[in-house]
Amino acid sequence: MINSKEYQVLLYYKYVQIEDPEEYAMEHLQFCKDLDLRGRILVADEGINGTVSGTIEQTEKYMEAMHNDPRFADMTFKIDEHEGHAFKKMHVRPRSEIVSLRLEDDINPKQTTGKYFEPEEFFEAMQDENTVVLDARNDYEYDLGHFRGAIRPDIEAFRELPEWVENNKHLIEGKRILTYCTGGIRCEKFSGWLVKEGFEDVAQLHGGIVSYGKDPNVQGELWDGQCYVFDERISVPINKKDHVVVGVDYFDGQPCERYVNCANPECNKQILCSEESEHKYMRGCTHECRISPRNMYVKEHDLSEEEVQERLAALEEDIKQEV
Repeated sequence: MINSKEYQVLLYYKYVQIEDPEEYAMEHLQFCKDLDLRGRILVADEGINGTVSGTIEQTEKYMEAMHNDPRFADMTFKIDEHEGHAFKKMHVRPRSEIVSLRLEDDINPKQTTGKYFEPEEFFEAMQDENTVVLDARNDYEYDLGHFRGAIRPDIEAFRELPEWVENNKHLIEGKRILTYCTGGIRCEKFSGWLVKEGFEDVAQLHGGIVSYGKDPNVQGELWDGQCYVFDERISVPINKKDHVVVGVDYFDGQPCERYVNCANPECNKQILCSEESEHKYMRGCTHECRISPRNMYVKEHDLSEEEVQERLAALEEDIKQEV
C-alpha cells in the first residue's frame, strides 16, 4: 500500500514568451519522462499550462528545475498530496494558446487582466450586495461544486463563455464582477476580456479555487460541493469548515458527487451518478446509449443479450411505476 504522502500533484501555469513551443514541448516531454512524471502540459508562444504527478522527490526535482529557468523563476505551484499517480501517461503538446478562448483579437494577460483578489479579499467581496460572482468554468464543473450564489454559465467549453456573456449582459452590468476558475489561468484571459469589453470593476480569484481551499484563514468557506479537476481524481475537497453536497444524480435527483462517463463511447457524456444508478441504467445516459452495441458497461460486465434485455425490461417497469 502506497503511503498517501509519497506522491504529489502539481498544478501550475505561467504567461511568458516561449520562442519555439514545438521544440520546447519535445525537449520538455523527454525531461518529464526522465523524471518519471505523468501528466498533461500545454506549451504555446504565450506560456505554459500544466498538471503533473509523481513522487515527492520527482516533483521537487521538477519544480527546482523549472525555477532555475529564468522564464519560470517566480512560477507558483499548487501542490496536492495523493496516493499515487493522477495520470496514466505523460503528454506535452504545443498549442496556439495555453487555454483555449479563441478570440478574434486575443488577450495578453500581461497587459490586460482583472484585479487580483487574494482568498480573504474574494471572501469579503462575495458578500457585498453590489457584487456578482461569475463562474468561468464549464457547466459540468459548476454542477459538482461552486461558490455559493455564483452564476452558472450554460457552456460546455471555455471558448463559449464570451458569447454567453454577450447574450446575458443584464446579469452582470452595473455590478462589481468577481470571476474564478480552478487554478486561475482561465480568469487571466477572461477577466481581461471583460475589461476590454467595457466592464469597469472586474476582479479574479488569484490562484483559483485550489488556492482558496488551501488558504489557512478562509479554509474554503462559502464554497459548496467539490472542485472538478482534470485528472484521475476527478474532484478535490475545498471547504474545510462546512461541506455541502450540491451535485445531484443524473437519474434519480439524489445528492451525488460521483462523475462517470456515459458507457456509449460515441456519447461519452459526463454525468453525476451513484454506483446503484450506474448498474441500474448500465451507465447509459439515454435508452439509445444503453442499447448501443458499443456500450462499454455491457462489455466490462460481460452481460449476455438476455441479461441486457432483462435489465431493460426491469428498468421500463420501474419507470412505469414512477409515472
